[in-house]
Amino acid sequence: MLEAIHYLRKGILAKLSGAVTWKGQPVQAYNRVPSNAGYPYIIVYSVATNEIDQNQSALHIECITRIEVVDRAISDDGGQLGVNSIMNQVLQLLRTRSIGYVDLTADGFNVYTSVSEGITYLQDDTADHTYYRAILELSNRIQPV
Repeated sequence: MLEAIHYLRKGILAKLSGAVTWKGQPVQAYNRVPSNAGYPYIIVYSVATNEIDQNQSALHIECITRIEVVDRAISDDGGQLGVNSIMNQVLQLLRTRSIGYVDLTADGFNVYTSVSEGITYLQDDTADHTYYRAILELSNRIQPV
């Protein structure tokens, strides 16, 4: 089986970089969040790669990634509006029809489906901040070209 998920994550990061904004400012998308990252930000990480069909003529792979939007507010300030708005932009870029799928042809793969498996919204309260998170689980079916 070929490992396509790292190419998919690279493509997702490229598609999000510079394309998502909040309050007129670009929202950074990361593979790994640096310690000096500002809020809000987006992180893209791998969940699973599964063979879904393999025969003599074809190999089909399902890659599941998570795209997480994280924002932070001081204690009782803020809310989920920021992560909702940012996630809306993420969905418009990634959950498209075939013309807008992440292009992996240069890496030897073809993405032929993109399905949102759901979005989870979380709120974490700490002593000095409240963190708001929106987590998209995205399933893409891919085949080698």
